[in-house]
Amino acid sequence: MDAHTIRRLVDELWTRSALPSLAEFVRIPALSPLYDASWAANGHLQAATEHVGAWIKARALPGARIEALTLEGRSPLLIADIPATAGAAARNAGTVILYGHLDKQPPLDGWSAGLEPWKPVLRDGRLYGRGAADDGYSGYAATTALEAVRAAGGEHARTVILLETCEESGSTDLPAYLSLLSERLGDVSLLVCLDIGGIDYERLWLTDSLRGLVQLTVTARVLETPQHSGLAGGIVPDPFRILRHLLDRVEDAASGEIKIPAMHVALPPERRTAARDAAALAPGLIAGRFPMVAPLPAADADDAELLLNNTWRPALTVTGAAGLPRPADAGNVLHPAASLKLSFRVPPTADAQAALAALEKTLTRDVPAGAKVELSDRLTMNGWAAPAPAPWLRAALARVGAEVFGRPHAVLGCGGSVPFMELLGRRYPNADFLATGVLGADSNAHGPDEWLNIAFAQRVTEAVAHILDAHARK
Repeated sequence: MDAHTIRRLVDELWTRSALPSLAEFVRIPALSPLYDASWAANGHLQAATEHVGAWIKARALPGARIEALTLEGRSPLLIADIPATAGAAARNAGTVILYGHLDKQPPLDGWSAGLEPWKPVLRDGRLYGRGAADDGYSGYAATTALEAVRAAGGEHARTVILLETCEESGSTDLPAYLSLLSERLGDVSLLVCLDIGGIDYERLWLTDSLRGLVQLTVTARVLETPQHSGLAGGIVPDPFRILRHLLDRVEDAASGEIKIPAMHVALPPERRTAARDAAALAPGLIAGRFPMVAPLPAADADDAELLLNNTWRPALTVTGAAGLPRPADAGNVLHPAASLKLSFRVPPTADAQAALAALEKTLTRDVPAGAKVELSDRLTMNGWAAPAPAPWLRAALARVGAEVFGRPHAVLGCGGSVPFMELLGRRYPNADFLATGVLGADSNAHGPDEWLNIAFAQRVTEAVAHILDAHARK
């Protein structure tokens, strides 16, 4: 395929068709099931699958079969099955899965003037709105890449675009669908995940690892009913003090180091080298991409160590709290209980279930002051470490670097989790993997002012087109 032809086709298809439909997708408040208990009744996830499915169908890829599957009690799954081109079919190139998701994070407050989570805004080459970059663009990029390959006379294997609606909830519904589709998917030879990104928008970023997740809510209960703090204080322990004590068991408050051995792994030497190489591409940007309150320093002065902290070492974030009123509403009350939602990111090769078991034991043994500790809302996801790329993929990436971005691709671990990768890695151990995406250093996924770099999305689409053609000809 001619690189200039592919670029022209991709840019034309994005401008004329994909971008207007993606903007309308932003309007759908398709909250992931974890954040919308009434998701089935509200119908927003179904609306999202129908909207994107209708657009893919309208592209009229030859022989394409588009379905919105809904298993009982599970969030919907959109699947587009596109037959191989003639040459790839003759070579029996297997099945390619192009993965993304359509569910969204909560809207959050704090959006800038003129911007809203469910209102698409095009401004300075950006599309603002919840789900534009994470990960609504993915279905449009996948379909556009296939259409461009065909229009440019290229080849692609039988390709399945798989768009789930439960990723932001830990992909808990995905295994059931993969079991249902197992025979239909057949020999999967390439898996492309479009749900990640990198440090900048200058090159194609590949993710070679994803951290796992261990999450639960811990509640310390000391009373049956609220009591006057002056009368009860000194006799009844404050539930927040109990939680503070428990937190000190699992995390060093000064350094942030996690104290649970099951959440640590030996750092592979090649990962340290990769972190140094990635950090050298963007000096100072690792910490600089986050709007920290000045002069708050980063956890480490060395960019490579910051990357390793973010990708191969465990970390704790307290993501939620309950039991305490807002300061403006707080009276002199000793509250019966307090809760914290603890979210641990664990290294790619850590056993998340073993880490959860160790965490539960640590939080419930010898509870101070005889308080009652309750654990709930448990969630675990294993991480993922990529296999070494096959020779054909290395060659294709070199071409993409030269002809699409004008500079070599870069490799970076990701501190987040994409359950799909670990799940499919176990299911298809002989497949080639490519994890990439459009999420840049400042695209604000999960936060206010989420935005998609439109030009970069077009270049990622272009890169996928080249890789699909290279895979079909390997």
